[in-house]
Amino acid sequence: MNEITLDKIHIRELHIRCIVGIYPEERREKQDVIINITLHSDLSVPGKTDQIEDTVDYKVIKKNVLAMVQQSSFFLIEKMADEIAQLALADEKVRQVDVSVDKPGALRFAKSVAVEISRKANG
Repeated sequence: MNEITLDKIHIRELHIRCIVGIYPEERREKQDVIINITLHSDLSVPGKTDQIEDTVDYKVIKKNVLAMVQQSSFFLIEKMADEIAQLALADEKVRQVDVSVDKPGALRFAKSVAVEISRKANG
């Protein structure tokens, strides 16, 4: 059986403000997070047809991520990353997703702290 090569769609540097963190001062005001999402999908069909219905609608995924993260109040960026991955995998054309969440200024003397996760679709 031939393995399908998965192509990639990148959503880069999505800047969102939200409540995130475990300390009381982090829970009072929204902070910046920077999100990068890589959607793995077979893009050979839309590469031939040039039709939106044959590909991953990354605008819909971006809107869903924005809405979820802006309203969230996660304690951990690990949980945020996992929830973003689940939103992306809700699209049946997405076979795998890589998500990184950067939290600028989380550590003194460091530009940011980030987590990066990969999740695969079931089946």
